Amino acid sequence: MESIPEVISEILECYGCLDVLIFNSSMKVKALVQCLSLEMDRIVMDVNYFGPNTLVKGVLPSLISRRTGHILLVNSIQGKLTVPFRATYAASKHAVQAFFDCLRAEVQEYGITVSTVNHTFIKTPSTNSADEITAKSVWTDRISVSQLGAVSSAVLKYTISHDQQVELISTEVPESHRGCSGFCC
Repeated sequence: MESIPEVISEILECYGCLDVLIFNSSMKVKALVQCLSLEMDRIVMDVNYFGPNTLVKGVLPSLISRRTGHILLVNSIQGKLTVPFRATYAASKHAVQAFFDCLRAEVQEYGITVSTVNHTFIKTPSTNSADEITAKSVWTDRISVSQLGAVSSAVLKYTISHDQQVELISTEVPESHRGCSGFCC
């Protein structure tokens, strides 16, 4: 993180300005709380919270002076809900979600847009069948079809939080429910 100011300076010198900043990386860790060291907790927080925090603070003066820009955080649903065996990961995602929610309110007057995308579970090469079972049971316990009304639980793919509004994004939303914004995690 020590090199971030130099990287920001180089980008601004090369391109003159920054219009859009997308945060789309994180570090995931899955373990019992008592099995993770404080060192690992700090590493996850450095990557998932302090990384985006530091970069935003570095580019904010440029965006504010230009009175324009868009900052996008690709976060995780675990920034809103908790899942066993992911305490450190969820804590880092909750922290960065809160930071971006506060940032949105603070920079709106400067014409800067702050958005967050909170995806659900993503199958990666490291995802095994136990993860999928855990994910299914979590969603079964947390959100039932009756809570979503006529909207199928299949629409719960992504939520986008923008200007304090939450919208569902999915190709499976029935025509009669398009434009509804009655669901919030």
